[in-house]
Amino acid sequence: MKYGRKRVLVTGGAGFLGSHLCERLLAEGCDVLCADNLFTGSKDNIAHLLGNPYFELVRHDVTFPLYVEVDEIYNLACPASPVHYQRDPVQTTKTSVHGAINMLGLAKRVGAKIFQASTSEVYGDPQVHPQTEDYRGCVNPIGPRACYDEGKRCAETLFFDYWRQHGLRIKVVRIFNTYGPRMHPDDGRVVSNFIVQALEGRPITLYGDGSQTRSFCYVDDLIEGFLRLMATPDDVTGPINIGNPREMTVRELAEMVVAMVGSGSEIVYQPLPADDPMQRRPDITQAKAVLDWAPKVALEEGLQRTIAYFRSRMQG
Repeated sequence: MKYGRKRVLVTGGAGFLGSHLCERLLAEGCDVLCADNLFTGSKDNIAHLLGNPYFELVRHDVTFPLYVEVDEIYNLACPASPVHYQRDPVQTTKTSVHGAINMLGLAKRVGAKIFQASTSEVYGDPQVHPQTEDYRGCVNPIGPRACYDEGKRCAETLFFDYWRQHGLRIKVVRIFNTYGPRMHPDDGRVVSNFIVQALEGRPITLYGDGSQTRSFCYVDDLIEGFLRLMATPDDVTGPINIGNPREMTVRELAEMVVAMVGSGSEIVYQPLPADDPMQRRPDITQAKAVLDWAPKVALEEGLQRTIAYFRSRMQG
């Protein structure tokens, strides 16, 4: 029997999702070790946690082994937006693949339960809609997005092979579009792009004709899904989709943001990037059945919180 607080490692813990996860784990009474090389993460995201005696930041790149004693590992380390992961695609693939190998090796050595933050991008530009976990995807393995898509697919392969070969306790979640405070303002994602452009009164950039669809999950709902999956019995491995099934066109989102900000921004159109998926909506049947999870924060409420965050950041 273990005494004291549960010791939890969060790789990528200074990133958008990681910082919210660290915050929630501390609130749950955990001892949290945040590992981040600060390539896309930021100390600003976790500055308010640094004074907590149960929180520790270590500057570390997961492509190198990490030797620590922990009970649970959340592996979130990887640039997650096209702007960032295409800046150094070789390093992006290494982060997903070598990072998974190193964290799985650590979990094996210390007997930890390990969680992989996978992505809806494993489905590629899907031919099945909405996407269920048994859909195997339509991914271009040699395109400009492959470093991320195939890196994450390979990480899932490694997790399930460690589970089969070594009996590791694994949990794999497939994250759909998520938004909220602490998003990187220059990450090229539609929510942060639209909000920053609207707040600055610049034209809103739409790629293609704006008819491609996305589904947006507020960060607090996503983190709740993480914790519920990690708390399931060992025979529950995933992969499980976590996201909001409310689907809308990117143009509808742009118009909503402009109206909420009260901006005079006009909408301008640019060519669609290569391999950009036309449809994206999670089937969350498994999340409801296995985790009793469904998103609770309405898009309008989540956008208000996110706009307020960016507004205060830009004024500060």
